[in-house]
Amino acid sequence: MTGFARVEGKSDGVSWVWETKSVNSRGLDIRCRLPGGMESLEPELRSRTQKRFKRGNITLSLTLDRPASSVQLHLDEEVVTQLADVVSSLTARIDSAPPYLDGLLRVPGVLVTREAGESEDSRKVREASILEGLEATFDDLAAMRDGEGERLGALLREQLKTLAQLCNAVEKSAAAQPQILLERLKSRIAELHDSLQAIDEGRLAQEVTFLAAKADIREELDRLRGHIQAAEELMSLKAGPGEAVGRKLDFLCQEFNREANTICSKSADMELTKTGLEIKTVVEQFREQIQNIE
Repeated sequence: MTGFARVEGKSDGVSWVWETKSVNSRGLDIRCRLPGGMESLEPELRSRTQKRFKRGNITLSLTLDRPASSVQLHLDEEVVTQLADVVSSLTARIDSAPPYLDGLLRVPGVLVTREAGESEDSRKVREASILEGLEATFDDLAAMRDGEGERLGALLREQLKTLAQLCNAVEKSAAAQPQILLERLKSRIAELHDSLQAIDEGRLAQEVTFLAAKADIREELDRLRGHIQAAEELMSLKAGPGEAVGRKLDFLCQEFNREANTICSKSADMELTKTGLEIKTVVEQFREQIQNIE
């Protein structure tokens, strides 16, 4: 989800520069850095950003270069009217001193910076040009993020292959579980009796069967393989706008860990426990990388 894009433009003698930066984040966090008089664009900027991206800490920075002599301050009458209504409503409900004028003027959007003699139509044309420039930075930013995603995709697929190989190792170790349980049970009985001659072999077989059923990890192994297949399918999809594949992979990591924990808890063999811990290690590495994926 990391990337950077910069686009320059000019409209009616005013030069502007967009710089858009993205870093990793669990959700979508948008920050706008706008010059004075351009605060009214922020809702539109946020809306456009949300349509293009679903995850990442994204910072939008706009810089304007215009002759100082041509700049004039104007009151946004619509904002002033709304602000006056809010002040009147609060004054009627709260017994406090009225707000000072300098405080009201600091409210974003009250003062608007405009070019001297600039008409409303000219201002709208310039803002439309600036917004087009923003879309251009989004294209460049998305391309950089896509490039990072392709590199991460190759790494994640290798980790999924490693998980599949570890599943095969778990299956081999699990096949030895009943015999290990039998030997362990005999050993414990031998510690309590001087001889194994008096032990009912049928009863012993029943106990081993009961313990083996409790230690059976075939269901966990099947689910783990199913989660791996689901992750591979998500990785092979070409996600369109609005599809947060990273969140789905994040959820699968929780399921990976759940099955690995159960396998370790049911293990009667040190080799099986070791393999289960290796699965948890690979899953954690996988989880760290998918934080970079939208």
